[in-house]
Amino acid sequence: MADATPPNALGRQAAYQLADVTKTRPQFGSLTPRWLTRLLEFKGLSAGIYRVNRVVEGDTPLDVLCSQDPGKREIPQGYVEYQTKPREYELNSIAAIINVDTNVADVYSSPYDQVGEQLALAVESLRERQESQIINNDEYGLLKNAVESQRIKPRDGAPTPDDLDELLTKVWKEPSFFLAHPRAVAAFARECTRRGVPPATTELAGGTFIVWRGVPLIPTDKLFVDGLKNPKGKSGKTNILLVRTGEQKRGVVGLYQTGLPGEQSRGLAVRLRGIDDRGLASYLLSLYCSVAVLADDALAVLEDVEVGEYYEYR
Repeated sequence: MADATPPNALGRQAAYQLADVTKTRPQFGSLTPRWLTRLLEFKGLSAGIYRVNRVVEGDTPLDVLCSQDPGKREIPQGYVEYQTKPREYELNSIAAIINVDTNVADVYSSPYDQVGEQLALAVESLRERQESQIINNDEYGLLKNAVESQRIKPRDGAPTPDDLDELLTKVWKEPSFFLAHPRAVAAFARECTRRGVPPATTELAGGTFIVWRGVPLIPTDKLFVDGLKNPKGKSGKTNILLVRTGEQKRGVVGLYQTGLPGEQSRGLAVRLRGIDDRGLASYLLSLYCSVAVLADDALAVLEDVEVGEYYEYR
């Protein structure tokens, strides 16, 4: 762009050399709000292992006496059986190493500390991976650990109010939230609009969410559409989860390690590995996490949801 300043006045390019430039911290465009890890209840572990003891349940509960007839004095006898081989969850490690040139950190750390900014961005990356693992991990991820009886298909492809009602029949004991890709949330809203039953909204954890039957729909791009976070086309298939969370509710519980050396936040430790002969400081970031499903009916999945249905309104 040509300098429009008159010849006898100071030009913009020269004046720029004396101006203070207001700078932002490094902006990481792929970061998300990570609502799942905000809303999921977590349990701290001291030894990295979480055993889920379950009762062996029969067709009927334990017999009890319930009668006002004085002739019926015999109290039923029995006991409640426990599983002899309960499932144990071991924490998964997510790690990264960050290197920072100490010369750069010494000279170029105003107004922002270079080491702090590098570590902050690395922590955000680890937290993003944590949320993805909670959903998609082959061993403990929610998608893999929903039992067959808790999996259903949509009636017509797109996620309809009837489909979410069916999910609610699977997790009817104090459901906490639906979890869906933003495209799936939009697809459900379109189906509601088409039927003249626009869903309500609610404020939760600092965000505004669509609500169905009093249960919020929480968006996350970690529930992929055709295996992608950001699908290019309008069509595609994904899954919608319904979750009950909390140990007291026999729900889904996030797990993390407590008492870590160099602990920075929940389950996350940052350690200085040392400074080499070239002046490179190396930092190890370790995040320990897992998730446990305490009861089968704490989790249900609506599978193969089509997100590309659009309609003409007049």
